Amino acid sequence: MKLVAITGSIGCGKTTLANIVRGLGYAVYDVDAWVRKIYNNKDFLIKLENLFPKSVKNGVADKKYLRNIVFSDKEKLKKLEDIIYPILNAKIKKIINKKAKDNYVAFLDIALLFEKNWDKYCDVIILADVDYNTQKQRVMKRDNISAEDFEKINNVQMNNSYKKYLSDIVINTNKPFNILRVQLINVINSLEEN
Repeated sequence: MKLVAITGSIGCGKTTLANIVRGLGYAVYDVDAWVRKIYNNKDFLIKLENLFPKSVKNGVADKKYLRNIVFSDKEKLKKLEDIIYPILNAKIKKIINKKAKDNYVAFLDIALLFEKNWDKYCDVIILADVDYNTQKQRVMKRDNISAEDFEKINNVQMNNSYKKYLSDIVINTNKPFNILRVQLINVINSLEEN
């Protein structure tokens, strides 16, 4: 199996690229979806409540409350990541071990690829990129958050300029859908030939 990461900072178009690839019939493992499942796990919610009192209300994680806590304090963010990322790491390793002998291309839709050192598992890295102002406007509109909240989230991620340096392929997502689709088809054809 050839494992291809699709990554990018918040609001840069990573999910759009992953959805196009999924629409082309390829397996796309969505790490954000894995995180959402973790947040629905009762054992996880108990750990979360113990670490961050008042972060769970009526059996549901209060993500806005939690975001305000962890994106303002790096130590608290690390505590949260320490209970989430071992689970995610195990899932990635399980997929790699299970599919290792298969002869096909699979994709990993993952935001914090470089930050968590998971690029070591990937054969090719595709970076979704866009200019800073477009990124900021996308996130504020999509998530209905303030510019200040956007900055807090964006500041915990590696700068996209540095991610470009670490990536194999960079796709600017500030283009019409059909152009992005053609670009990805060309990239995938190239990956399948090599």
